[in-house]
Amino acid sequence: METLQGFQTLVVRRHDDVLFATLNQPDTRNALGAEVTRELAQVMTCAEQDANVRALALRGAGGMFCAGGNIGGFREVLHAEGADGDPIAARNRQFGHFMQRLSSLPVPVLAMVEGAAMGGGMGLACAADLVLATEDARFALSETTLGVIAAQIAPFVVARIGHSATRRLGLTGQRVYGAQALALGLADDLAPDSATLDALEAEWLTRVFRCGPRANRQFKNLVNRCGAEPNSSLLDDAALAFARCLRDEGGEGTLAFREKRAPRWRVHFETVTVREAHSVSATPQ
Repeated sequence: METLQGFQTLVVRRHDDVLFATLNQPDTRNALGAEVTRELAQVMTCAEQDANVRALALRGAGGMFCAGGNIGGFREVLHAEGADGDPIAARNRQFGHFMQRLSSLPVPVLAMVEGAAMGGGMGLACAADLVLATEDARFALSETTLGVIAAQIAPFVVARIGHSATRRLGLTGQRVYGAQALALGLADDLAPDSATLDALEAEWLTRVFRCGPRANRQFKNLVNRCGAEPNSSLLDDAALAFARCLRDEGGEGTLAFREKRAPRWRVHFETVTVREAHSVSATPQ
């Protein structure tokens, strides 16, 4: 097994023509900061340029897949001036290019989710071809709880689980766990825990390797041409919408996140409140 050098935020190893890339930023819960995405792009370049590579396996260190994007990085450019367009939109759109590239990678991509796949982390999983998760793994489109939107990942989530489920998760910030994720199509198979996730990954890699490597590359290219690739103009619009949100509610949402408090718009509804609101037998007081 070969350990590839030159990576600071990832641990990348190659074995049997599989690239095993492990996000290794425990302090940020493996958030998708600029350096992480840059190094993942390096791994993707290897998969694109080396015809011997047969699969890419993504996982997070420390029992955590990926906590999402680095919102703090966006706050740094919140008041920046851009010579050509909106700097926040431009930065957000860069992640969309990254997602498009990952989705169209010529080799099968497997994502092993344990702990959490939140926001951009859920998008990362949705861009994969196979998602294997532990039964207690949680998924969430959490951006709207911060006052922003899942801009660049939305088309990939829709492609995996459909419009209706994406709307529900995005409009509520609902967390779904292993069995629910499997039912929705977010996950393709489940392991009881992290210890058995290794065995499940090995099982699915074995299935991938039952197929001709060049056939897999051709088939994936064909599937992508069948309309699975998100429209670039849609992602352009999504980047501008993200920038608008960050300048509006996102300022409060991200600040509340950093201060570990609830944002101003969060409300806890009691069962009795909802019951009374829907009651037709009496007028709620």
